Amino acid sequence: MPLAQISILEGRTPEMIADMAEAVTVAISESLAAPRDRIRVVVTEIPAEKWFVAGQSMAARAKG
Repeated sequence: MPLAQISILEGRTPEMIADMAEAVTVAISESLAAPRDRIRVVVTEIPAEKWFVAGQSMAARAKG
């Protein structure tokens, strides 16, 4: 059973996340010849205060 775990910054709409999960499901199904009903996609939304790039949180980077 393929499992895709995806971490993204929070702030996207539920529809955007669902569209992404569908696209990932299709990609896995087509590339691995896996049945759709066996594919799992887990999306974890991370707050900007807990996502760091070069030691600085995305929240701090957004403030400039």
